[in-house]
Amino acid sequence: MRNLEEILSKQPFLAGLDGEHRRLVLGCARNRRFDAGAYLLREGEPADEFYLIRQGRVALEIAPPDKAPIVIATLGEGDIVGASWLIPPYHWRLDARAVEPTLVIGLDAECLRGKCEEDHDLGYEMMKRFLPIFVKRLHATRLQLLDVYGRS
Repeated sequence: MRNLEEILSKQPFLAGLDGEHRRLVLGCARNRRFDAGAYLLREGEPADEFYLIRQGRVALEIAPPDKAPIVIATLGEGDIVGASWLIPPYHWRLDARAVEPTLVIGLDAECLRGKCEEDHDLGYEMMKRFLPIFVKRLHATRLQLLDVYGRS
């Protein structure tokens, strides 16, 4: 657990989080590894774990019926994979696939939601950290749509 605590303390997403809140997050964390091509999450499945990328790259994709997936963004070290764990009904809205072997810290979403409910200051900190991620992903999606539909 000490090694995981050191890893978490170096994650940009948790920078500035006080020690008590970091310990609460640590209680929901575990190390995970995904091989190239493996899916970290799939659209429609329960949003039960999200990830802090330690090493590797992950493609966020939308899979239109009968077409190749559209890559919305490619994420790397220090980025977050999965934000739908915060929004009911807690199901993923897209796919995330490891582009290369990828090491992550997995955070149990139900565990962290429970801790955020018990400690509203922690919940507020999580919302402040995730809101910019939502905005950035929405903007990336908009740019992809402009690219796909904006030019003939």
